[in-house]
Parts: sequence; structure tokens; C-alpha cells
Amino acid sequence: MRGLVPPDPETGVSTPNFAVVYMPGRTRKRFPAGCVQIMEDREQALAQSDPAANQFAARVLGPSKSSEGQYLYYLLEWLDPTIPVP
Repeated sequence: MRGLVPPDPETGVSTPNFAVVYMPGRTRKRFPAGCVQIMEDREQALAQSDPAANQFAARVLGPSKSSEGQYLYYLLEWLDPTIPVP
């Protein structure tokens, strides 16, 4: 998992989640917490996504605290295969 801050095994804070990620494109592999909206399940994430508004359904891992003190989520996978990834 190169480039990924490993989850803390003692706290269980960083967990996989379904989410809608607000980004101008789908080229990044990590996102600031302010750009991530956690959803209950895959179906809700897909229903709430809006590619025209740069809101993409994804499965993310986080939150993790970066060395700069920012909370980040890491991309595990994009959920909508019909939208091409650059």
C-alpha cells in the first residue's frame, strides 16, 4: 500500500467506507476530508453521485491524519464503471 498511511490497528478509526467525493476529476488517489461525504452503502453513494457536478461515488479508506495535520481519505475504488477514468 505505497503512499497510503496505514490504519491504526488499535483504534479502528481508518475504515473502508462508501462515499461521494467532490473533485474536478478522477485522477487523484487521496482526498481532503472536506471533499468526502460518507454514505451508508454502495447504492446510496451511487444515487447521490452527480458526475456533471464533479461528485463521484467511491469506496475510500479513512480518515487518516497526514504529516501536515490534514485529515485524508484514500481511494480504494471508483464505483461507477460507466464514467471513464483519465
